[in-house]
Amino acid sequence: MNDFIVKKITNSSMRKSLFHFTRARNLPSILHLDALYSCNQVNPQLSDARREARREIQFHGHLFVANAHLKIADQVMDANTTHLAFHQYVDKHVFFWPTQRDCKKMLAIYSKREPNEAFAILQFDAYSLMTDFYDRIKLTKYDSGSSPRYPTRTSYKKSLQMFLPIDQFEVVQRNDVPSKPSEIREVLVEGKVTNLSRYLQTVYCDHRSEMNDNWKEHAQSLQGF
Repeated sequence: MNDFIVKKITNSSMRKSLFHFTRARNLPSILHLDALYSCNQVNPQLSDARREARREIQFHGHLFVANAHLKIADQVMDANTTHLAFHQYVDKHVFFWPTQRDCKKMLAIYSKREPNEAFAILQFDAYSLMTDFYDRIKLTKYDSGSSPRYPTRTSYKKSLQMFLPIDQFEVVQRNDVPSKPSEIREVLVEGKVTNLSRYLQTVYCDHRSEMNDNWKEHAQSLQGF
């Protein structure tokens, strides 16, 4: 583990936390397990094909909602990477936004797309989480799951190479990977993130009935995010 890299990434006051965006309906499962699981860890069959609609399954006796895979334009994909391989790779990871600004954009998009759905944002201490899961972390320069509005004008192609292992940060110099902290758009953890309560700072959610007493102490209104 390279403590210098984590300190450099989290040095800015804007990058002291990691933010996970989810549906409020997922909170009972997250609380029960005190963990965030990737779709692949929950059920590999969720990745057998592109999910054109969200999927709802039972996981350890609680609801788990897997978001749909957004359709990515063919022009954005690297010639050596299939859509299925890309989605399957994404599904192996738990995603975090490294800034509140990027997470707010995600909230705005989904609130408009699904006005009847309730959402939640989990805020974690970035330094301790990244230190503990260092060997399983990747960094991206772009919003990996989206399709650019103007696919023919993009300066990169979506491939598995755009997911940079954290120990390669500032070592690999390519256009499609971040080379400085301000370029990091996503932080991914392969598999799962356990012992969430250790890192939890705030839960932004308007449905406190979905939380246990320990997490209610950290609860704030989603409007306050």
